[in-house]
Amino acid sequence: MKIGLVGVGHLGKIHLKCLLNTSFKLVGVFDPALASRTFVAEQYPDIRIFDTLESLIDAVDCVDIVSPTTYHYDIAMQAIQAGKHVFIEKPLTETTEQAGGLVQLAQQYGVKVQVGHVERYNPAIRSLSSVTFKPKFIEAHRLSVFNPRGTDVSVVLDLMIHDIDIILNMVKDEVVDVRANGVSIVSKKPDICNARIEFLGGAVANLTASRISMKNMRKVRIFQEDAYISLDFLDKEAQVIKIEDDHPGGDFAGMTIQTQDGVKRLMIESPEIMQNNAIEDELQDFYQAVHLNTPVTVTIEDGFKALQLAQIIEDKINGK
Repeated sequence: MKIGLVGVGHLGKIHLKCLLNTSFKLVGVFDPALASRTFVAEQYPDIRIFDTLESLIDAVDCVDIVSPTTYHYDIAMQAIQAGKHVFIEKPLTETTEQAGGLVQLAQQYGVKVQVGHVERYNPAIRSLSSVTFKPKFIEAHRLSVFNPRGTDVSVVLDLMIHDIDIILNMVKDEVVDVRANGVSIVSKKPDICNARIEFLGGAVANLTASRISMKNMRKVRIFQEDAYISLDFLDKEAQVIKIEDDHPGGDFAGMTIQTQDGVKRLMIESPEIMQNNAIEDELQDFYQAVHLNTPVTVTIEDGFKALQLAQIIEDKINGK
């Protein structure tokens, strides 16, 4: 199955390398930037560099879009209308209107579209595949040292959207209220943001994102009736602390606490972490979905919902 890569910037270079390790046949790349074209010519002389987007689309079965977000809609639209399956980096598009248009196009042309919310493939969260999430309260911190790359969009679309997707995948409920604050420090769009999201069933999520931090952090903490779950997406670690009734006797050596309902045991579990290349895995997963005609893991509808909530958060920051 033939695939073409659109965009060979920082992340595109990673995708290029990962694609070569998947079942796809990488036919070639397209990028109007001379520096990107020179890089491919020097480092990957066997990979074809297409002169136009149209010629690349015509030559492949699938398109991997890793361009700046501002170009996502136009590129994806052309690929979908040509009947090509599409892998598109997050955020899906720049606006919800554009995203809604792509959802309709994908349905109309019957193609598969997977959105690159790569944290779904992080080994920390994958280690919790047997855990049933019923969150009451979620707290997420995604902090990054400043990097000019990505400042074409706000920190909400650059960083926070990762946690938005994770949380929407955990809490299968309607969002009923959003409150948010954000400020611009070194770029023209918000660099720091805090958002409080309330769901119909009572769950609450508190998200903080910053791209001008002194250190990197990617942590999510989940509190539910029967457990406290800690996820570290950066260090790829997970911990589950379950609360159970205490039983007399036995060799229990953990911690116990006295509650109004009696003595409870705190059972600490550290799931086995299977290290992986998350980008390579999501691209191979996309291949399998197309090859076997099965649903993709992160659907275009998932990408739309994450972008829709991100847009609400941005509107709240702007006082709308």
